[in-house]
Order: sequence, then C-alpha cells, then structure tokens
Amino acid sequence: HCLAVSAVCQREIDCDRRHGYSWKITLLRNYWKSKVKQEWLSGKYSNIPSQFSLPEKSMYPMDVDTWGEILEAELER
Repeated sequence: HCLAVSAVCQREIDCDRRHGYSWKITLLRNYWKSKVKQEWLSGKYSNIPSQFSLPEKSMYPMDVDTWGEILEAELER
C-alpha cells in the first residue's frame, strides 16, 4: 500500500515524513487522498456535465499544489 500511495502522493509523503510522522500515520493520512487524486489525474472526471454528477467519494481535502497538479493534467488533455 505504501508503494501505491507514494506513486501518486510522493510530495505529500515527503512533507509528512519531514514533519516526523511515522510510516503508519503517513499511510493513513494519504491513502484515500491517493485514490481520489489518481482518479482525477487519470481523467475520470474530465467530462462531467455538472458537480452533481460527481460521485460522493470524488472529493477529498487537498492542498493547492495537489489541485495544481490536477489542473495541469487537465490542461494537457
């Protein structure tokens, strides 16, 4: 699980580790974020008609840098 999360959330993991979080806490803090972020980065939500079309689990609290990554991926599509 750690490898899968780090493939998507390396910047977030590095930040948590610098702040002294254990690997267990780091995994717990980033697991669902990595799932949602991967779906956004893969373009799963690129062509939705409205925000009401988004599944309930499509959002997760993410920082501005993460949303920047998602926006860049969308602009490249």
